[in-house]
Amino acid sequence: MTKTAFQPLAFAQNLAVRGLIGLGLVLPYRWRVPLLGAILRGPVGRIAGYRQRAEANLALIWPNMDLKQRKSIASEALDNAGRTLIENYSTAGFLARQSQLIPQGPGVAALAKAQAEGRAVILVSGHFGNYEAARACLVAQGYTIGGLYRPMSNSYFNAHYVRTMEAFGGPIFPQGRAGTTGFVKHLKAGGLLVLLFDQRAGSDQIDFLGEPARTALSAAELALRYKADLIPFYATRQPDGLSFAVDLEAPIPHTTALEMTTALTRSLEARVKAHPGQWFWIHRRWR
Repeated sequence: MTKTAFQPLAFAQNLAVRGLIGLGLVLPYRWRVPLLGAILRGPVGRIAGYRQRAEANLALIWPNMDLKQRKSIASEALDNAGRTLIENYSTAGFLARQSQLIPQGPGVAALAKAQAEGRAVILVSGHFGNYEAARACLVAQGYTIGGLYRPMSNSYFNAHYVRTMEAFGGPIFPQGRAGTTGFVKHLKAGGLLVLLFDQRAGSDQIDFLGEPARTALSAAELALRYKADLIPFYATRQPDGLSFAVDLEAPIPHTTALEMTTALTRSLEARVKAHPGQWFWIHRRWR
């Protein structure tokens, strides 16, 4: 096996992030979460270019919005991203909190029915609130939920971040050929799988918030191929900044992969419009 070449910049970036995480983890949960939110909302967000990207994305989507309001949404988005980062490394405390949640929405009954009948389910969300809160909530309800993730470009950070995702319950599979065999077996066995579909990928263009965005159809394609329910789900951060409301929407009807993915997009759009500061505007969603 060929060893990956040493990457000094990526290694240094990983050390910096691990330092922030380590700082947060020595503090009580109720302090560490807002602290990491404030750090990313402040200097780190600017140094990393996240604030500039968030504000540019907001200007693209809502050019007529008051500049002060766009900046406020960007600040909320950075705060949410920082909170999400440290929450996902606070395994014991985070899981304990989410175990107290009761999921709501028509998708809850659909999920239970599919599992009772031994049918696969694909739970789909975006980078909104903290989707791991929803996964942890459902795991506490007795479900085993695998995840399909997109490996990060920084391999040093990716290695330990994958371990944090695995701690929430269920197998984790990387996108691409390496993870295909595993998640296909998982679905064929009637398993549950989580997918995030709102990053720039694939070749199909679907309007998202009024602008065309490359969107992968893979979640819908898998649902059609393995006769799985396709259920949009969300964990919306509550005003206290620490707790969540978990909602499972009704399954998307099986039609074509494009139509189903468009329906998923409209679902996420509604959530973003209702809570714009909870979506990750820091992504390069449009180019």
